[in-house]
Amino acid sequence: MLNRYPLWKNLLILFVVLFGTLYALPNLFGEDYAVQISGTRGGEVTVDTVAQVERSLERAGIPIRGLTFENGQMLVRVDSDEDQLNARELLVQELGSQYVVALNLAPATPAWLAAIGGEPLKLGLDLRGGVHFLMEVDMEEALSKIREQMVTTVQDRLREERLRYQRVQADGNSIVVTMRNEADFQSAIGVLRNQYQGYDFRTDSSSRTITLAMTDQFLQETRSNAIDQNITILRNRVDELGVAEPLIQRQGADRIVVELPGVQDTARAKEILGATATLEFRFVDTDNDVQDAIAGRVPFGSRLFDQRGGGQVLLENRVILTGDHIVNASVGYDESNRPQVNISLDSAGGRMMTQATRGNIGKPMATVFIEFLATGETTDEGRIAFDRVEEVVSVATIQAVLGSNFRITGVGSVQDAQNLALLLRAGALIAPIQIVEERTVGPSLGAENVEAGMKAIIGAFILVLLFMGIYYRKFGLVANLALMTNLVMIIGVMSMIPGATLTMPGIAGIVLTVGMAVDANVIIFERIREELVEGRSPQQAIARGYENAFSTIADANITTLITALILFAVGTGSIKGFAVTLAIGIVTSMFTAIAGTRAVINLTWGRNKRLKELSI
Repeated sequence: MLNRYPLWKNLLILFVVLFGTLYALPNLFGEDYAVQISGTRGGEVTVDTVAQVERSLERAGIPIRGLTFENGQMLVRVDSDEDQLNARELLVQELGSQYVVALNLAPATPAWLAAIGGEPLKLGLDLRGGVHFLMEVDMEEALSKIREQMVTTVQDRLREERLRYQRVQADGNSIVVTMRNEADFQSAIGVLRNQYQGYDFRTDSSSRTITLAMTDQFLQETRSNAIDQNITILRNRVDELGVAEPLIQRQGADRIVVELPGVQDTARAKEILGATATLEFRFVDTDNDVQDAIAGRVPFGSRLFDQRGGGQVLLENRVILTGDHIVNASVGYDESNRPQVNISLDSAGGRMMTQATRGNIGKPMATVFIEFLATGETTDEGRIAFDRVEEVVSVATIQAVLGSNFRITGVGSVQDAQNLALLLRAGALIAPIQIVEERTVGPSLGAENVEAGMKAIIGAFILVLLFMGIYYRKFGLVANLALMTNLVMIIGVMSMIPGATLTMPGIAGIVLTVGMAVDANVIIFERIREELVEGRSPQQAIARGYENAFSTIADANITTLITALILFAVGTGSIKGFAVTLAIGIVTSMFTAIAGTRAVINLTWGRNKRLKELSI
């Protein structure tokens, strides 16, 4: 038949519409006002804390709508934003500085919807609230780490070639190598010149020294790489925090902007993002007495380190391995059910660990935890001041040759082990960072933006509905039905996509899509009118109208879709948000405007063989 869809096609269209509607439903239930309570610096909320919170809110007359307690955190749901603010103020005074009490919004999705993966659409920082950090990278520390690595690699290279050196040391941005004799000096020139071609290479025969100086280009690339690598590592850490659609980008020469929508626990975010933690593995110096070192007689080639839990231990200066080779870290438990961190190394790290331990079975090896903590002060040069905190978290005797997988014990509490594993798994920052600016956007402020955005969508929607209904009559009502379905499907698709986030530019994309969606129906209806003017029957006019309009609609929407994809590929932050909603809206509008309206028109007018006129 001319204007009939087969049953399977009608059922398929109905299924797609119902599926999109189902996953858009969670957005109708909204979110509950909530207060989130968590411990600081590894602390945990206990059952006693839960009881204390319940008693405090009950005395203050603040009704509790719901309470959940899991993973060392507590979420208290209340009835209104006023109760939320009052509860936070009360609990901050009651619990003190040991806990972080933050505003939050908790989804009110029914359990049956949540069971099939139904979740409300995630909102961006401008709508949902969250935290904004401006971070500054300590470039001097980045260069210092590179100099230390250079000294170690030069020493290892000379040892491999069996060339005897007197000393290898850093001097500013240069590495100075002093050889023992003339023969080794001449051989070292060839070896080092080939390996370090990107450096200014200078030699002095009289003192048998070779100087490898970092060029200006090398320093510039190093600073740029430090920023890029820190951004990558921060993204990994944000993924660990479970933040959807974060914004992490460079600002200027040495600063990074981080925006985390939906995060109200600023203490947890700062602890994870700002921590510059790594590990070093060193041999314990068993040839000298640690008491002599504590008394001030530290032997050459060794250093005293503080041990976690008290005491000091004497370690060799040589670093067996650094945390740069760690590819994975997870929390486990030892034979005594105490927390431990299971370490996995890359292939290079596994070889280094094997070589180091093969000839040292029975010798104790220490795990040194290193963290840079900002002091809040600046140096004379205007840079951020950091304290380098080093402590031995574990000393264990090597029982067998170690490879790419091993474990470290004595890491403290379960929370300490989880934090350490997270930091090592996400990677150690190339250089310390300092949070120089911090802003928290509360959910109540985001609600104003949501309200303004919804007014824009509803306003545009109503005007389009009125125009289509008046100008195209009954066919206009079909277009309006398709337009409403399109809006529901956009929300449903975005709710289904993991990580998709709605921002103010995204709302602008939806408003634009509303206009573009109705364009397709305008083109189709005008084609139908033209066919009726040319004397064709209503059934023929409907069929030819859709057929002739399809190519025009497809061309216009495909070019717009390509533009949206390019915006998503090259854009950042808000531009990507606009591109995502625009691209989804184009696809859903093509479906509803062409397949959806055709199905409704076929069912309404296509069965009437004696149809004489159309309400268009």
